[in-house]
Amino acid sequence: MTAHSEPTACTHEPSCPAADAHDRDAARTVAYHPEQGWSLLCNGTVVFDDTGELLPDGRVVAPHRPTAAA
Repeated sequence: MTAHSEPTACTHEPSCPAADAHDRDAARTVAYHPEQGWSLLCNGTVVFDDTGELLPDGRVVAPHRPTAAA
């Protein structure tokens, strides 16, 4: 966990990446709501179907869909 991370209750081994880690999307899904278009990850990040994210500290990550190669 880095200095800016929100504490998590992750009990997975190995533990899930922190919400401010580059690989935060690799955390396990703890709540899945496809009918509403979002999932909650173990590290407190809310991931939306459009690839946007809401971090536990309130920061927003804009959708980051891959683009086709030219």
